[in-house]
Formats: sequence, C-alpha cells, structure tokens
Amino acid sequence: MSGLLARILFYPTLAYNVMMEKISSRRWFDRVDQTVILGALPFRSMTEELVQAENVRGVVTMNEEYETEFFCNSAEEWKAEGVEQIRLSTVDLTGVPSLEHIHRGVEFVLKHRDQGTSVYIHCKAGRSRSATLAAAYLIRLHCWSTDKACKQLAAVRPHVLIRSAQRDMLDKYHKQVCGPDSSGV
Repeated sequence: MSGLLARILFYPTLAYNVMMEKISSRRWFDRVDQTVILGALPFRSMTEELVQAENVRGVVTMNEEYETEFFCNSAEEWKAEGVEQIRLSTVDLTGVPSLEHIHRGVEFVLKHRDQGTSVYIHCKAGRSRSATLAAAYLIRLHCWSTDKACKQLAAVRPHVLIRSAQRDMLDKYHKQVCGPDSSGV
C-alpha cells in the first residue's frame, strides 16, 4: 500500500518541493563535505552545473525508476557526461534503505572520495531516503553516533527528516561499521 500511495503522491509532492525551493530558504542541494552533495532530484537542466562546478562524477539515486524517468538523466546519459550512477531503489515517504543498499552506497561514495571527486546523493526532496545514506557515510567516515550524523546533516540542510525507522537502520549500520561498543559521540 505504501508504494501505491507514494506513486499517487509523487507529482504533487514534487511540485511542493519545487515551490518550497522558490519561496523559502530551502536549496535544491547542499554540500555536506568535499565529497558529498545531498539534494533533491537532479533535473537534466542541472547536469552542467553539477559536473562542471561541483565536480560530480558519481550519483546515488535512492528513487524508484518511475520517479526519475521523465526529469532526470538515465544511467547512460550520466555516463555520457563522465558520471557513474548507482540506483538503490527505496520507496518514497515510508521507505527505509536496506543495510545492503547502505553498505553499497557508502562504498560507492568512499571510492569517489579516494578519487577526489564529488557524489550527488539524492531522492525526490533530499530529506529522508538520501539523507539516511548521507548520514551512514558520516557514520562510516567518523564513527559518529546516529544522532551526531543526523545533527550534522540538519546543520547543513535544515529540512532533513530522518524518521525513527531510518534511525534504527542507521543504528544497526553503526554497530556493523564502528563496533557494538563504540560510543560514536
């Protein structure tokens, strides 16, 4: 049911996100550090800015296929721009990235970090699904607690919304990568 609801609400909520970026202080994307940019759907019209100005050579798409088919570059279009894309499909609104997806996404980001290039991590709004992966990256990089990683993201992108089920998954990820006894302050 949640997948069907997400499909029904996709276009109205996408329009809401576009409007909020126009009338509020929300930005379409924000740089988390020298590697990660956390954002909303990367529209085709943003490709040159992301590649040229932001040094994006990797894209992590947390969306399902239907969410990106009309407005965003396909994997082939990204590749033509010299950008590697991975898709870690997660249902909108209620979805929680799996541990497998979190591990895969963080490894992808770390590979680009080692290469000195940027990665654009996105979902529809850059608030929940993608923010969960960005928080996992901060946990892996610094062995921060889930709370500290989420607070850091909120300091950079105030409208981030990581729900309790996503936080629970981040706690599991933290235990796997930092150890069960790590305080992660």
